[in-house]
Amino acid sequence: MPPQTENRRLMNRFIGIIAFVSILAGSVSAAAAAMFGASEFYLDNGLRVIVIPNRKAPIVRQMVWYKTGSADEKPGQGGIAHLLEHLMFRGTRKVGHDDYNRVTQVNGMDGNAFTSQDFTVYHQSMDISRLELAMFLEADRMQNLDLSRENFDLERDIVYQERKQVVENNPAAAFSENLRRLMWGEHPYGRPVTGLPEEIRNLKLEDVRAFYHKYYAPNNAVLVLSGDIDPQTAKKLAGKYYGDIPRVNLGEPAAFPEIRAENAVKLEMSLPRINSVRLVNTWIAPAFNREKEEIYNLAVLSKYLGEGETSKLYKKLVKERRLALAVESSYDYGGRSYGTFSIWAIPQPGISAAALQEGVDQAVAEAVAEINAEAVENAKQKMRAGLVYLRDNPNDAAMVAGSMAAAGMSLEDIENYGDRISAVNPREVKQAARKLLRNSARVSGVLKPAEEKHD
Repeated sequence: MPPQTENRRLMNRFIGIIAFVSILAGSVSAAAAAMFGASEFYLDNGLRVIVIPNRKAPIVRQMVWYKTGSADEKPGQGGIAHLLEHLMFRGTRKVGHDDYNRVTQVNGMDGNAFTSQDFTVYHQSMDISRLELAMFLEADRMQNLDLSRENFDLERDIVYQERKQVVENNPAAAFSENLRRLMWGEHPYGRPVTGLPEEIRNLKLEDVRAFYHKYYAPNNAVLVLSGDIDPQTAKKLAGKYYGDIPRVNLGEPAAFPEIRAENAVKLEMSLPRINSVRLVNTWIAPAFNREKEEIYNLAVLSKYLGEGETSKLYKKLVKERRLALAVESSYDYGGRSYGTFSIWAIPQPGISAAALQEGVDQAVAEAVAEINAEAVENAKQKMRAGLVYLRDNPNDAAMVAGSMAAAGMSLEDIENYGDRISAVNPREVKQAARKLLRNSARVSGVLKPAEEKHD
């Protein structure tokens, strides 16, 4: 499966809404707070299991989050995590490719997967009566994948062609890839998740096998079950299907290089098939595992600045000054190393990229200066309102809880997120904004339509 743009969009949509408890291994205990009313337990092999009950319909969502992605690839082996994601759908030594597809289709299992820098995720939605079957199939893939030469050669060719179609023939994707490389430099986050064409062609079967056996293990994964299921049933089934899979020696966690974002950099690209200018300003920002306390301030800041048509930047740039057709901010703090804070904008017809950038800079400065108790409270109220709807949808709940748990957040943090947001004060938000949103530390990018050549 290709890196799932929609799933990444969904993750980013909610990653600024929720945060992430380790309960003692082998126990099932409900959280006191009521974000999801979730519980968690650990199997003896280290598998962390999060259960989010929802009795509104007889359906359940299963997600397995492996804490590995393109950031774990060795130099020259770019694309190996994504290729392995493909190979996970080629069947196992017990259930072949054709049988796997037939069984999932006949039983109405809606499943897919996606790969990011930090995670590789497999998910299915199904009627509760088919959950055991889905757990058997997913646990089987965790330990019995058919990594044959035939499967490897086939999927490597597919991934190579996918790279050309999805990235190299997509101007927006090419722009994002170049911007990411400029932003992160030698940090693993600068590598494309898909890998480079020459890297994909040079991947070796033995390297894929080594990656699989090193990272696809219960003690490197989070299992999320969301929907019509109770903790006791979840514990019984998880133990039955995942409990006998042996843990592996993961060694020391990857040591990501430190980033000192003190020099502004800029990228300008003119590419065909682009209808309008696109402007982005991005800052390397705290992730939960580095600056836990700061993420709540920045999450509120993002909501205040540019999330929705009632946001400050939308009012200033779209409604009042008519400089932009659209403007949006986002904050992703779910990475294992760093997060990102971004502001995107599309200019009104006749507005140049330079004029829009000047307008964005002015609007951001004004918005930061205008942070006050009322503005922050409005942003917090919108965030709290958004939390209410998460629990109603098992798919969204699993996506959010899984992403947070995989990033290292505890169940207590997840469930208490609303309280942590409520405790944020205007002074902290303003301080966080002034500390992060420095022009001297940003990466800016401008994507322009290429001028047509005439004979």
